[in-house]
Amino acid sequence: MSSAHKSISRHGAAGAAQRGAVLVIALIFLLLLTILAVAASNRTLLQERMAGGLLNAQRAQMSAQTALRGAEWKLWSSAANVGTSLGCGTGSWACYIYDPLSPIPNVENFRKKPGWVTLGSDEYRGRTGSVDFTTTTYGKLADNPHYMVEYLGQLGAGGAAESGATSGGVGTVNFDVYRITARATGGNKNTVSVLESTF
Repeated sequence: MSSAHKSISRHGAAGAAQRGAVLVIALIFLLLLTILAVAASNRTLLQERMAGGLLNAQRAQMSAQTALRGAEWKLWSSAANVGTSLGCGTGSWACYIYDPLSPIPNVENFRKKPGWVTLGSDEYRGRTGSVDFTTTTYGKLADNPHYMVEYLGQLGAGGAAESGATSGGVGTVNFDVYRITARATGGNKNTVSVLESTF
């Protein structure tokens, strides 16, 4: 065999080995790119879930705020009618008389229990009572917000509770004090916001 033929055979074997190495390196790069793409997509999905959770929390917060302001408006408009009573404790609406010595279980659960609780509360459906917050028009909540009111007593001297009348003499003013608790959900019932105000 001639020396020229031997050198061609050696070069042919070296070229085949180099082409095999290029294939292995290309597969390694392809694997690295796949890992990077999967990591990026997982990060994007996590950010999307976080944004959805934040949106749910904001919806729950805003709807609880709406129910709280609606209950305050109900109290305010009732107080505008001199001599009228809100009827706390009569069962006509979710208004309870607060007694620190014997707390009412429905009230305590509504105020403090985690999760979605509505027992003993009133559903808030807007000032006119016709708004459904579970539709897409009003935010698509999992449920309409709920609220309850507790009568805490009077601030000032004299007068009968909830009457607004004064018996402490001329110029005596009595203020009825109420605690309002509102509960609302976001897009699902796992996101709950509870807000309270004293009115």
